[in-house]
Amino acid sequence: MTHAPRLPLIAGLPLAVAAGLAIPVQGRINGALGARLNDGIAAAVVSFTTGLVVMIVVSLILPRGRRGLAQILPALRERRFPPVYVIAGGIGAFFVFAQSFTVGLLGVALFTVATVTGQTLSGLLVDRLGIGPAGKKSVTGIRVLGTVLTIAAVAWAVSPRFGGAGASGGPAGGGADPAQLLLPVILPVIAGFLMSFQQAMNGTATVHYGTPIAATLVNFISGATVLWLVWLIKLAVAGAGSPLPAEGWYYLGGPMGCAFIGLGALLVRSLGVLVTGLGMIAGQLLGSLGLDLAFPAPGTVVALPTVLGTLLTLGAIVLATLPWPRGALKRQPGR
Repeated sequence: MTHAPRLPLIAGLPLAVAAGLAIPVQGRINGALGARLNDGIAAAVVSFTTGLVVMIVVSLILPRGRRGLAQILPALRERRFPPVYVIAGGIGAFFVFAQSFTVGLLGVALFTVATVTGQTLSGLLVDRLGIGPAGKKSVTGIRVLGTVLTIAAVAWAVSPRFGGAGASGGPAGGGADPAQLLLPVILPVIAGFLMSFQQAMNGTATVHYGTPIAATLVNFISGATVLWLVWLIKLAVAGAGSPLPAEGWYYLGGPMGCAFIGLGALLVRSLGVLVTGLGMIAGQLLGSLGLDLAFPAPGTVVALPTVLGTLLTLGAIVLATLPWPRGALKRQPGR
């Protein structure tokens, strides 16, 4: 088994932020593709299939990728980690489906809040259980405070878009029936909650494969398998949606998924699941803000709360990730 050196926080956290930058771009692409095809499942299939093709090419071309390929079957046969970790790609498939199905209904803003809420809460749980390669990390008061502040800051940052209409940029309009939005909101919350488990499983698999390339490839194999089976069932029951678009940018969601899944698998060993997730959340907000400024969707609003909420999110992540001494929030004796 190959042991890669652990990254220090000062190097790993910026990489987590960089990985998170791809998530809102992928969400915009997959949401647009789902609307174009009139089929969220088909959009997820396209995204995962293109990502799988990229990972196959990378695994065959790069020497590290070929070494990782040679370790996949031995690692599974010898049960170096729980075999269920192989289906982590199913979680990624569910996340991409949630993007494709709900971004058009909720908008990027509400989708972001829902996924962040699920991901930050499960990040604490996964670290406490020690599922990832970094082992158990205690749930300190500082980490809980940073998590709560992160959720609040993200909600504040996207609040100007809550009243906006449109499938592309803002959530459903103010006249929408809340009951009709219940399922679309629950899906990204669940997807975000499961993402921490996916990162932990991928991080553990990376340690045993010796490279995140192999872990990412296995993710796309299992995720694409699940999505193709679901889509074929849907095809038999309801028929096909609209034909595939000719524009090439609709097919960039999968390669972006390769980037943040691979980096996430690499980073959780050094940073833990919660800190990796919080770094990606910071990247998500910065990427969303950049998208809104550079390529605004109809109804997009970049207001002061968006900028301040993004800055507060970065502050909350710093608060949660700094190596505070134990008992930093505890009351000192005699005070």
